[in-house]
Amino acid sequence: MATSFQLRKFRDEDSEAVQEIFTDGMSEHVPSSFMHILKQPPTQMVLMCVFCALMTSSKSFLLPILAVTLLLAAIRQLVVHMFKAYIDVSLKKDLHNISETYLKQKDSCFWVAEMDGRIVGTVACLPNENVPEALELKRMSVRRSHRGMGIAKALCRTVADFTRDRGFAAVVLYTSVVQKEAQHLYEHLGYEKTKEFAAPEFFAKIVNFTLFEYRLQFKKED
Repeated sequence: MATSFQLRKFRDEDSEAVQEIFTDGMSEHVPSSFMHILKQPPTQMVLMCVFCALMTSSKSFLLPILAVTLLLAAIRQLVVHMFKAYIDVSLKKDLHNISETYLKQKDSCFWVAEMDGRIVGTVACLPNENVPEALELKRMSVRRSHRGMGIAKALCRTVADFTRDRGFAAVVLYTSVVQKEAQHLYEHLGYEKTKEFAAPEFFAKIVNFTLFEYRLQFKKED
């Protein structure tokens, strides 16, 4: 079945839908982030030490199993808290007044993908202080129910066209180790991974929660 969507600039009445798409999209990463943390050697060592220590002292399986279960629940809750904190900060900053942040500033813009009168995807760009020759792609998200329709690719290409038309040499973006689908999309569109670094939070550094910088460099003849 053919699918039809249109891309357009953000309007103020889109704000609630945009915030919903962003919140849902970020919340999707909680399970994969939790699994990533469980696979890290420091996490496994702590769980094993707790289990063995309680096993030795209590001479019972029940207490160490209960303790490890509670520890796992605490780790997952910490992941939920970290994502919620990031979502809350974002909703209070650039996503609180999208027009002011993106549409009224130089070399910035915010687009939405609309299908059957419903906002189903978002993307934005703005100057990057650390990479002055590039614009940064931000807030790329598509509703889970509307993925696989080419919406994400169209949103990314819109940012690339906008950036190139304004004379910038590249598009940069940042994504995390757990966002596998996003990494595949960007690499398919010609982005190259240029940097890897740990997220700034202390807990993120301990569990090796890596962030990636991707760059789409425009050719001179483009």
